[in-house]
Amino acid sequence: LTQALNGNETSNYELEFCTASDETRYLLVNATTRRDAENNIVGVVGVAQDVTEAKTHDRAVAAMAKELRQLIDAANAPIFGIDVNGNVNEWNQKTAEITGYTKEEAMNKPLVSRFIVPKLKNSVQKVMGDALKGNETSNYELEFITKSNEVRYLLVNATTRRDAGNVIVGVVGVAQDVTETAKHDRAVALMANELRQLVDRANAPIFGIDSDGNVNEWNEMTAEITGFTGDYALGKPLVETFIIPKLQKSVQNILTQALNGNETSN
Repeated sequence: LTQALNGNETSNYELEFCTASDETRYLLVNATTRRDAENNIVGVVGVAQDVTEAKTHDRAVAAMAKELRQLIDAANAPIFGIDVNGNVNEWNQKTAEITGYTKEEAMNKPLVSRFIVPKLKNSVQKVMGDALKGNETSNYELEFITKSNEVRYLLVNATTRRDAGNVIVGVVGVAQDVTETAKHDRAVALMANELRQLVDRANAPIFGIDSDGNVNEWNEMTAEITGFTGDYALGKPLVETFIIPKLQKSVQNILTQALNGNETSN
């Protein structure tokens, strides 16, 4: 107002009026210098627009955005995101905790080339590229390289991020850390593979059947003794194909009992 009284007018200045009911109204004001017939400044005229509703809405949106930001940052799940160039623009506290990289260290870095294990770079790049085209992916397992050069396994939903005009501006990944489960599964698979090798290379014949009596196990020693390869034997009915006629009935009886839980030794 003082500036306007000095002839320096102001446009679109936002001020807040207190009403008689002690509420606040937001006005967008043009403060215009008022002059008399001799061009002497005699006051100021304010021409205003009531923007209370718009201002209230903007503040509500800002409060909601702040709340969402806090939810993302404090979420108990890793949440990260990229822009259209593939550079990190979202990196919450859980992601920082899991990877060892702070938000400041991760922001604006290329996600795939910097944080993904080499063997998955191409597939992760495709998943992110698809999401940038609007084709989202659920439950995709990727492997992050941590700051200490360890690997963390994450199960990720890659969701397309859009602006107010529905234009795609990036991708958000909401993840679940499945490292312990993945390590357990890999350990079990490794053990199963070792057992398979032990069975195949055992110095004793080992064979098996399914519930229909068809061969589903035939190790190398069994193949050596019988002369029938595993490829030939698998899927064949054991008793009819490989047991001499006079013993077929008794062998069938033993196998049937075993299928019922009654095992036989020697």
